[in-house]
Amino acid sequence: MDAESFAYGAFLLGFALVGLATACYVALLLWPRAVLHTAAATEAGPTLAVAAEGQAPGWLGPTATTGTWLAVAALTASLVARWVAAGSPPYSNMWEFTVAFGWGIVLSYALFEWRLRARPDGLQYDRTMGAFVLPVALAMFAVSLAFFPSEVRPLLPALQSSRILGAHVATMILAYAVLTVSFGAGVLYLVQGSGGPRRFARLPSADALEEIAHRSVLVGYPLLTLGLVLGAYWAYSAWGRYWGWDPKETSALVIWLIYSGYLHARNLRGWRGRRSAWLLVAGFGALLFSYFAVNLWVSGLHSYAGV
Repeated sequence: MDAESFAYGAFLLGFALVGLATACYVALLLWPRAVLHTAAATEAGPTLAVAAEGQAPGWLGPTATTGTWLAVAALTASLVARWVAAGSPPYSNMWEFTVAFGWGIVLSYALFEWRLRARPDGLQYDRTMGAFVLPVALAMFAVSLAFFPSEVRPLLPALQSSRILGAHVATMILAYAVLTVSFGAGVLYLVQGSGGPRRFARLPSADALEEIAHRSVLVGYPLLTLGLVLGAYWAYSAWGRYWGWDPKETSALVIWLIYSGYLHARNLRGWRGRRSAWLLVAGFGALLFSYFAVNLWVSGLHSYAGV
């Protein structure tokens, strides 16, 4: 088996494992809370008492987490093999971009779950957040299979000129992946609601979700900033200018401004709750627009989709 075939097979395995993990996370969230009752006759008449409350099987959560980490391993192997087969970093066309993006989402979620569950301060967190984050990666993989050719193709000349370009693209992919966690936490916050008791006992509390979202932006925002700086540096070496208002550059700047606004509003203006959550949803919407619409349908100097 050559490296390209191995890379494709490892991708399919990773795709299946992400599907398995997602199913387990969703099952944890939606497992029927069946309540069993027993009837008893007393002098006052028949009574009804709760005997037991249905709980998800104990193996379901560990299976979800294990499946996530196995998916990370399979997708990492796929990207490494793809690098060997192509002789260049595996993000030169939309197939490779999208697989790398999905890999980054799965890795980012796995690391956040591991880190947050290990916290000694008791930050309220459980695995049900995986039911909102991993489906994004699953959708990325499905899109790559449905719409983008997987064959290894030679790099366009503009992509062969500098290692800075590889660092730029890799940094942006990691930034987008980490910010996907903030999107999942923001959506969960809107579902859970703020103030008063939890709407859904199985979901993390609103305060915990806001904290998770903020921490993921604190990781993703510096990566996004670094990615923009590296892109400007490469643009100068490739086109003789740091910034030219190319559609891709403009859309990336819009993303950066939205997350800058989120951090400014939250930390300096005291924004909390639904307003911050909606900013995160808007930021992720802008990210998807830049990733798909600008790459595929808007012509410019960054039109390297390879589809």
